[in-house]
Amino acid sequence: MDLPVADPGPVRTESELVQCPYCDSEAMHKLAQFLLPGLAAVCVDSTTGDLFRSPSAVAVDLRKEMVDHITQKSETFIADALIESEANQNPENEMPDDPYEIVSIFMDDFSSTKRNIIGHVSGWLLSDSRDDKIDDFVQEMEMTKFWPLERREAIAEILLKNVDLKTKFHCPEKYENEERLADHKAQCSFRPVTCPNEGCRAKVSVRCMQDHDAACLFKIIQCEQNCEKRLLRRDMDRHCVTVCAMRPMKCPFGCDSSFPETNLGEHCSESLQLHLLKVLQAIHKKGFTADQLKDRALQLEKSDDHGKLAKARDARSLTNIVKDLEAKMKSSS
Repeated sequence: MDLPVADPGPVRTESELVQCPYCDSEAMHKLAQFLLPGLAAVCVDSTTGDLFRSPSAVAVDLRKEMVDHITQKSETFIADALIESEANQNPENEMPDDPYEIVSIFMDDFSSTKRNIIGHVSGWLLSDSRDDKIDDFVQEMEMTKFWPLERREAIAEILLKNVDLKTKFHCPEKYENEERLADHKAQCSFRPVTCPNEGCRAKVSVRCMQDHDAACLFKIIQCEQNCEKRLLRRDMDRHCVTVCAMRPMKCPFGCDSSFPETNLGEHCSESLQLHLLKVLQAIHKKGFTADQLKDRALQLEKSDDHGKLAKARDARSLTNIVKDLEAKMKSSS
């Protein structure tokens, strides 16, 4: 007698499977930021030279049209790419797989249909005036929160998944039920996590966290010039050129030496004779021979009971000390 076999239940078709919702958070954010200047360009180009319409007057309608256009283009992109790939075996004509480049093509295609007569002029498209107007309108939309980032990110997520032919930027996994999907999501390499660096609010996919951490402006790192300070990466450049004790400097007395600023005192002590000769040449000009200058430098060092010469950190202060010592030497002789 055959044992009864448990009913596995209905088998889900491919369209019924539950797909993992995660995608590359940073790629999605970057694409969302890209949408605003794209819309601004369309609005500016379609109203340039129009006395009765401004970019802001057409922004609502053009935003809807643009989103519909690029979304529809993205939905057929992979199918179109596969068809073209089969028809064209030339590897030099491969379809792009960079989502920013692909969406940019969609937006340029839409923008070209909305340009007025002036907007079609090549000189206008390459002009600084156009770029300035686009930048100004982007700022205006940001200030008025016309198209908030979270709404753009929702659109960007759809676009990213639609055009990601090689699944570099989103998780392609699908499961028969929510339970299995939940198990996968807990370990998915695309799951978003918040950057642990204090002050950074970025949400990054787990798979990208190492790259993000290596560039995160809020990460505290050791000074690049190896001073004792640890500071935020975003403050590193300013620190290195302004206050870092190890920032390179040239000798303030005009000799050819360069060294970390923290070693200035050591350099001044070791090169005192050379610095004295330069200062004495400036003071006495042609009045002393080279040997006389050397003798005077030695005399100054011997008469410097308090070591003031070695403590001078620039030519002006050393010159003043030398003049004072010479005056004392003259009065005592």
